[in-house]
Amino acid sequence: MRSMRTVFAAASLFVMASASVAFAGQQDFTLENRTGYAISEVYVSPSNTTDWEEDVMGTDVLGDGEQVEIQFSRDTDACAYDLKVTYSDGEEAVWNGFDLCTVSSIRIFYDAKSGETSAEYQ
Repeated sequence: MRSMRTVFAAASLFVMASASVAFAGQQDFTLENRTGYAISEVYVSPSNTTDWEEDVMGTDVLGDGEQVEIQFSRDTDACAYDLKVTYSDGEEAVWNGFDLCTVSSIRIFYDAKSGETSAEYQ
């Protein structure tokens, strides 16, 4: 009886994981805030457009040390995307040309000495 529950649980997890992968876009990525400041807005738009579209955070705030999963429709074709964040004090940082078909995570940092915001990705 116990092994039957284990097999059922494992099968259920496999089905749930497969379903989430089936609906996921290949551009999905994790954004991690390592700036020391809260981020109030996040925009992710195709590089070939000048419109930032909508704030993917909605009413949420991405606190320092927090991360958010940014997901795309499975039907999305573009790979090159730009990223813009707006901090709670209104300052902005922009990065151009992330290949989100190969990038799975982006960490952003702020260096108070230089005043520069940077990003690491993988």
